[in-house]
Amino acid sequence: MTDESPVIVSDHPILQRWADLGDREATLRIDPGDPFFVDPDGRADPRLTLYTTRSAYANLARSTRANYANDCCLFFNFLWQRGKSWDEATSEDLLDFEDWRRWSPRNPHRIGGSKWNRELAAVRRLYKWAVGRRYLAASPVVEREVMGRHGHMVSVPAARAKNVRATNVKWLTPRAYRMWRDVGLRGYTPDGRRDASFRGRNDDRNAAYSDVLFSSGMRRTEGGSLLTIEIPDSADGARHFYDGKLGREVTKSKRERTVFCSANALRAVDAYMRTSRRAAIRRAQAKGRYEAMRGLWIVTGRSGFEQRELHLVDETGKVFERNLTSLDVEERQRLYVEGEGGLEPLWLWLSEDGRPFLPHSWEAVYRAASDRCRVLLEGKVSKPPYFTPHMARHSFALFMLAALQHALDNRFGLTPQERKEFRLLYGDSWRLVKNLLDHASEETTRSIYLAPVSDLQVRSLLLEDNHDGVTELLAQIARLSERVMDVVAS
Repeated sequence: MTDESPVIVSDHPILQRWADLGDREATLRIDPGDPFFVDPDGRADPRLTLYTTRSAYANLARSTRANYANDCCLFFNFLWQRGKSWDEATSEDLLDFEDWRRWSPRNPHRIGGSKWNRELAAVRRLYKWAVGRRYLAASPVVEREVMGRHGHMVSVPAARAKNVRATNVKWLTPRAYRMWRDVGLRGYTPDGRRDASFRGRNDDRNAAYSDVLFSSGMRRTEGGSLLTIEIPDSADGARHFYDGKLGREVTKSKRERTVFCSANALRAVDAYMRTSRRAAIRRAQAKGRYEAMRGLWIVTGRSGFEQRELHLVDETGKVFERNLTSLDVEERQRLYVEGEGGLEPLWLWLSEDGRPFLPHSWEAVYRAASDRCRVLLEGKVSKPPYFTPHMARHSFALFMLAALQHALDNRFGLTPQERKEFRLLYGDSWRLVKNLLDHASEETTRSIYLAPVSDLQVRSLLLEDNHDGVTELLAQIARLSERVMDVVAS
């Protein structure tokens, strides 16, 4: 279809029967972006729609819902090829599906145990709900009883993969991160000069976002959905870290929490806002891009505790209020204010066209930066660093634990023997990092995110007096763990 022959969707004869689709979706509590299932014949099973909108599934994080929906679709498609609907699955079907996904030589894209366990969890959740609603007599997911971590018996899927590595995460030391950022995102050469051939765009935005994640431990979506009015005020310049609040609807745990961001990262954000972000807004305003958007919420004022109550007006002129903590990622993209040159988005990170840069898009930015580091740093350092948004979270955790432990040593002036007697006090550092990472339990922090610290018994390292602070401590850990990356000249 050419540009001269646009499709007017609303006038399509078939879609005329769905003119009230928006109202029908609202009645069923189906919101924009919610997943739903349609079979290859184009039919939607109302039972599955009920599952995605009226079960505990609907309260999962949006990314989890999307992943689980895709996982279930894989199994449904497998069944469809066998001439079966989702509600006709048996345990034998699931065994055959596992064989195909994990071991079949005919499958060129076999998966490992961790991915299989996630897919199994998605399928199990759906069928457990269906059995509970009496849509099915039995689930295809066979269960078995095992001893739980607290000494009581729990049910787990019999097909769950065994001996699965809990996590395959990597960490960067601060100096390895800075090299990755400067070479990969900012376009510098390995010797610290600007690379004249670098054609990357938005390097100040990308570096500022990455610094925020590295210094705060925020998840990709948490940091990627920040609003300009949520950036901590660092005008006094007297501290190394400044605190801000994350709204509950953008966090994985659905709990509002305090985060700390370094002064250096906040300075990078401020520079981005005053330069390339401002330029992107001006370009968008000149083209009338914001005025042409639909569904915007204009912020006319703020009130309440810490000015977190937003006074809003929608495109119909309706006036209403929303608290910052109650706004989800999609709603935040709708927030605009009237600036000197017209409408401006409150969403912090913008694309070149002035529209919100969506959180999932950061993955491509990080991949490109890691590819650049691999090419330019090959032979210059022992192992060129690569990085992902989630690795920033891991690296933050590792750094914070080492820094907190080191600070306790210095503050109390303990001797090596006294440090050994203060093991319970060191436990406070784990709890602090647990809270900063928004983990449900301290056990998660210890066993997954801070595995190299546990494996290397970092507390024994902290008892030594022959290191020069946190930087040297992290270098020691990097030398002893293949999963912590530092930069060493070749």
